[in-house]
Amino acid sequence: MIRPLPSELAKIAKDELNENPNQVANDLQHLKDWISKQPHLRARTDDQWLIALLRGSKFSLEKVKKKLDLYYTLRTTAPDLTLRIKPTDPKFIDFFRLGTCLILPKPKDKLIPRVILIRAGHYDASVYNVADVMCMFYYLVQILVMEDDVACVLGTKIVTDYSEVTMAHFMQGTPSMLKKMVAVCQDSMPLRLKGSHHINLPSGVEKVFVLVQGFLNEKAKKRLKIHKNPEELLEHIPKEIVPVEYGGTGGTIPELIEYWVAKFKEYHSWMKVEEQLGTDESKRLGPPVAADLMADGSFRKLDID
Repeated sequence: MIRPLPSELAKIAKDELNENPNQVANDLQHLKDWISKQPHLRARTDDQWLIALLRGSKFSLEKVKKKLDLYYTLRTTAPDLTLRIKPTDPKFIDFFRLGTCLILPKPKDKLIPRVILIRAGHYDASVYNVADVMCMFYYLVQILVMEDDVACVLGTKIVTDYSEVTMAHFMQGTPSMLKKMVAVCQDSMPLRLKGSHHINLPSGVEKVFVLVQGFLNEKAKKRLKIHKNPEELLEHIPKEIVPVEYGGTGGTIPELIEYWVAKFKEYHSWMKVEEQLGTDESKRLGPPVAADLMADGSFRKLDID
């Protein structure tokens, strides 16, 4: 069973995502039947999981099938991002407590995309890797998918803080790694990415963004915001959800860390199942779906919906 949406959120889902309450049950059954006929695919069939995928694909059944297949294919073909640190491993919590990736709270009286904070330099680059940060993001989003209909309908925004980033951190972002991150984040994740905000950039890094913008479509370019100082961030993200450390009133980073540590512990059994899912490419009936995403070469255009 899926949770009924509050009326305001249900209207947005209908108007913007093509959600038809009278058709949802049929769409869910269609997906379950399709999954059962894919010999290579080991995938979740929970209603709440599948409805999130449908919403993230604006109820296009063909699009959601491709996204779902890619999501689980990357679990198998890109384990350096999706299973580098398994969510049930104590090392996962140890790294998570560094606070490199956190979901900010929801505002009380407004509907906005959920905001994910990435603190890109808050780890020792000689010990950990940017792929570890990606793991935190990957599994946080899974909890968000299962618990938060606002995120499933309105999507997410990412705030990246580059304070304490060193050249060692940047060197970890190889072209191959970045391509995989794009494939995982933007092509396969259930939640739509509604934009990104970047603060505390080291001198000279702005030039990198000029290059990155060459890969973005017009909508994505408009939604990529570089802020001169953290105060500018508060013009775009409600102060009530921004951590105290960034000038907001949305609690402290340590409080957010402990909240999400408790969530990971609550989802331990769920994550244990998750670690077993993926694909058996030897049983796939057609061509591999991720070959072009994983291949060397230039980036294709990124699409932020």
